[in-house]
Amino acid sequence: MPPPSVKEPSKNWQHYDLWLRVKATLLELPKHFVSAITVSGINVTEIYTFGGVLSSTIEEETVRTLNNLRNLWDPNETYKDYIFVRQPSSFPDVLLKHRFAGDIIMGIELKSWYLLSKEGEPSFRYTVTPSACADQDLLVVVPWVLSNVISGKPIVFKPFIVSARYAAEYRNYWWQNVRETSEDTTIVSPSNVSPYPSSRDFIDDKPREDKGKNFGRIARTGIMDEWVKSFDDVKLLGIRIKDWREFFKNAT
Repeated sequence: MPPPSVKEPSKNWQHYDLWLRVKATLLELPKHFVSAITVSGINVTEIYTFGGVLSSTIEEETVRTLNNLRNLWDPNETYKDYIFVRQPSSFPDVLLKHRFAGDIIMGIELKSWYLLSKEGEPSFRYTVTPSACADQDLLVVVPWVLSNVISGKPIVFKPFIVSARYAAEYRNYWWQNVRETSEDTTIVSPSNVSPYPSSRDFIDDKPREDKGKNFGRIARTGIMDEWVKSFDDVKLLGIRIKDWREFFKNAT
């Protein structure tokens, strides 16, 4: 069985150019990300717990920054009545929608990744069924650290951007065709699912057998490998990120 192909909206879609500009703007986040938070007084032994707590704040501030960068994704004010809105209890958790009419153009499933986490890769689980994703929807992972490692303001790096539908399809393909396992690889998908479901809808794929509770660990499918590896030699205060990870592992 061949792997799924990458999905994106048709070039004839009326919002295709906007979609391209939104993707380009996401790549510009490291230059423009602004945080009102300043952190101090964190012990080395507390850093991993604190990183998890701060991640949701990073996601909120990413959405705020996107709206502040309207001049990049809407330079001609064609979409002046549209705004990025976070809805953390629904999928996708960020929508570009009309302020008043509620019309939705696209969605972003937004995740953050604390670069100094012990695992050395994003650990979030992404279990949504492919049919809940529109072709224009994106899965975006924003990596971050504190400017002085255990103090300072959050700073972000180049995000991982992929089609949300493709990520869901590839996750299922990998689960059933790539990983080595003796388990039943059947995946049970919900029926009657369409893009932009309500928070009450059941939209998650479920493996029939998952002893390790690893279904949805996108980073383990390999599609993020090159991007994850690209941060190993990035230096913070003159020390490589992979060396900071080792230091914190030994300290905690």
